[in-house]
Parts: sequence; C-alpha cells; structure tokens
Amino acid sequence: MDITIHTSVLPHDDPEASLAFFRDTLGFEVRNDVGKGKMRWITVGPAGQPGTSILLAPPAADPGITDDERRTIAEMMAKGTYGWILLATSDLDGTFAQVQAGDAEVVQEPAEQPYGVRDCAFRDPAGNMIRIQELR
Repeated sequence: MDITIHTSVLPHDDPEASLAFFRDTLGFEVRNDVGKGKMRWITVGPAGQPGTSILLAPPAADPGITDDERRTIAEMMAKGTYGWILLATSDLDGTFAQVQAGDAEVVQEPAEQPYGVRDCAFRDPAGNMIRIQELR
C-alpha cells in the first residue's frame, strides 16, 4: 500500500482567531476557506508541503451530534482536552520564540522529554494542544 497523511482535523470555535494563529503565528498557508460566520471550514498547511494540511472545522456541525455531545465537546475544548497535533521543526528554540511572540498560550517551554524527544507545547485559540518536536 502507498498511504500518506493528507489532512488532520482540529476544531475551532472562533474561525478568525484560529486562522490568525495558524496563518500569522505559525506561518501556514491558507488553502481553502468555505462557509460563513462560525460555520467555516478552513484548510491550512505548511508552505512547500502541499500534500499535508490541517482542516480547522466547527466541531459540532455534524447533524448527527446530540445536544449532550455538543456540550461535552464545548467543555473539553474549554479545558484544552479535545484536540491536539504534533508538529516538527529543525529549530525548536527559534520556532518557540516566534510562536511565543505571537501571543500563543505557552503550556511548556522547550525541554528534553524522558521518552527521547525535545519539544515544547502551546494552546491555539480553540484550546487545542500544539506540541512542536525538534527534528534531530
């Protein structure tokens, strides 16, 4: 088989704030932006990597989700426990400085982890955990 990861999905509750974070703070390209108001699906991705994207999506737009499930999703997003993604960079300290300067919520400064990686962590405007690992 020849399988690649094409798109991962992260929820948003404020499309403008999420767009600003991924575009302006992380420097991702905007590849698609459809919908209106809070019901927007925004596809972003790293420059020079057209085959890899993140879809920023309203989490409770699916008509099959119950009101109880919508409340649970909203509670988990508020706590920062609903969505997360791992990114990677060859310059962790420089990337950390740039993201921190963009007013992102710092969860963890760059540190060596006992499982063999050096990484840092932020929360995006929707509360998603964004961990960035250093490529070695």
